[in-house]
Amino acid sequence: MKYIQFDNSKLPNLEYSLFKEILRTNKAGAYMSTSILGCNTRKYHGLLVCPIEQFGNESFVMLSSLQCSVIQHDKTFNLGIQQYKDDYFEPKGHKYMCDCTVDPTVKVTHRVGGVVLSQEFILAENENQVLIKYTLEDAHSDTTLRLKPFLAFRNIHDLTQENMQVNTHYDTVSNGAKFCLYHGFPELFLQTSKKADFVAMPDWYRDVEYIKERYRGYGYREDLYVPGYFEFPIKKGESVVFSASLKEAATGSLKTKFTREVSRRKPSDSMQNLLINAAAQFIERQQNNVLLKAGFHWKRPQMRDMFVALAGLAIYQEDKKTFAEIFESSLPNLRRLYIEQAAMNNTSIDVPLWFFYCINEMERFLPRYIKATDHFGLMNDLLNHYWTGVPGKMHRQDNGLIYARNEGEPQTWMNAKTSYGLIVTPRYGCAVEVNALWYNAIATTLEIAKKLGNKEFIDTWQPRLEQIGQAFLDTFCNEQGYLFDYVDGDYKSYTIRPNQLIAAGLRFSPLTREQKKNILDLATKELLTPRGLRSLTPKDDKYMGAVEGNQDERALTLHQGTAYPWLLGFYADVMIEVHRNSGIAQLKRIVADFESELTEHCIGTISERYNGNPPHQAKGAISMAWNVAALLKLMKITETK
Repeated sequence: MKYIQFDNSKLPNLEYSLFKEILRTNKAGAYMSTSILGCNTRKYHGLLVCPIEQFGNESFVMLSSLQCSVIQHDKTFNLGIQQYKDDYFEPKGHKYMCDCTVDPTVKVTHRVGGVVLSQEFILAENENQVLIKYTLEDAHSDTTLRLKPFLAFRNIHDLTQENMQVNTHYDTVSNGAKFCLYHGFPELFLQTSKKADFVAMPDWYRDVEYIKERYRGYGYREDLYVPGYFEFPIKKGESVVFSASLKEAATGSLKTKFTREVSRRKPSDSMQNLLINAAAQFIERQQNNVLLKAGFHWKRPQMRDMFVALAGLAIYQEDKKTFAEIFESSLPNLRRLYIEQAAMNNTSIDVPLWFFYCINEMERFLPRYIKATDHFGLMNDLLNHYWTGVPGKMHRQDNGLIYARNEGEPQTWMNAKTSYGLIVTPRYGCAVEVNALWYNAIATTLEIAKKLGNKEFIDTWQPRLEQIGQAFLDTFCNEQGYLFDYVDGDYKSYTIRPNQLIAAGLRFSPLTREQKKNILDLATKELLTPRGLRSLTPKDDKYMGAVEGNQDERALTLHQGTAYPWLLGFYADVMIEVHRNSGIAQLKRIVADFESELTEHCIGTISERYNGNPPHQAKGAISMAWNVAALLKLMKITETK
């Protein structure tokens, strides 16, 4: 029995299937993503979306979709589905869908009368190539397949319209044809494993709509170019592989290649394996660099997200060296951006401090793959950078705490900003998690200095750590038993947010166990949901429990109640410290609660954020690195206790 199962009787139901998305990536930076119906609901969807080197490695939708039709007795049954203007779906191939599985390939099966046809999708591991295997499982008459490609040749953030600049010329290649719609683009090779006729019928399919973009308040309608169709006979039991690639394929070996690619995939036969596979999808190689994408589809590599997520993502991976390589390759940029160019780029005051957190987590979960003492020089430079400050943006107060104010820019991970410049949660002043990270950074470096026998550093920074620890307690502890969210002069924010939980969950903290217990109890009572920690208590007048509307309307909600799974990593650490083994059962329940989510939004992974209100619907990016990392971390913590 497959681990991921769908209700086959509901598959033809648009309400059930349309918003269940699939995502597959490869080591070449390409991805394939659509709904399980094959109907694209986002402009980011496509069967072959890949980075184009000549366009700065930006991702481009090359092959948007491929509609398959079954022809018998001169009757054509189109198995595809696409949404057009006025919520019109055409063709209506979803009504023939009878089965869908996602392990090890995405496999969709349609039944049309006595015809049963399956389609299996897989990305080549190291190439910009998608392979689709069509197998005629059953048929009682002569059968022909017709494949109609919908081409986009556009950036994932853009939409295209019918235009006169499109190049309608094509050249034949082995069992197929190649196309290049616009100057400067690479050629797209469309080929089959058996001889097929290509019938040129160039046309534009107008007003294709992407319902998710409409909900998000973005442009959602475009025209797609169809150059014609491929047609070939197929017999019962026969399989034919279709290839879309930026290089010409050897058609005689496409079937063998498909089988080989399938054999390389880790089975998705458990929640843990699904998340391990999801973790690997964030790795992106660009020439000689290896990066970690923050999420899909539009999230670029982000240093804060990477430092938070890296160790958790690597915990169960066989190839842990790659994650260590990602960590090492980020350090030159860390120095360049936050030390050498601090006056220009230091708008996220907490980012370098997350580096120290990452050091702690990597040593905790990947001790063989990172040696913290090797990075003492950078750690020392970063501490001195904070001690000196950045004029006009960040400075050290007399008590040693970090004060940050950069007007017009968010200072922390709560960085929502509207298009008209409003900072939703500016948190100017001394932010609680920033100063907890500052304390943790000093304590981490002191520990390494002691290993190295660096007496000068110890003599300088040990008194500073003690001063900062006391200042933290004096500044942030309030009479109600928890921590102020931020302090700006005489103003103290009693707002209940999860940032104090970050402060309690760090490896080094000035907080006592009793103080941590108070914070944990408060977070459990007011912030914990089945999908993570709310960013604001529902008791607050500013609480907004649902992320809805256009870009600006959504921005106003993002840190005013939205739930974030990545914060569970800190919740778990505090839980273990406070309750020891007795907290394991609750953490296991938290993990188990996420199991149903793996079949709801993007199959096999965890979305960016969730509504604070029940039923905690997924929102934002369909797969987020630090959320996947948090669940893997919880699994590791609970299995070893």
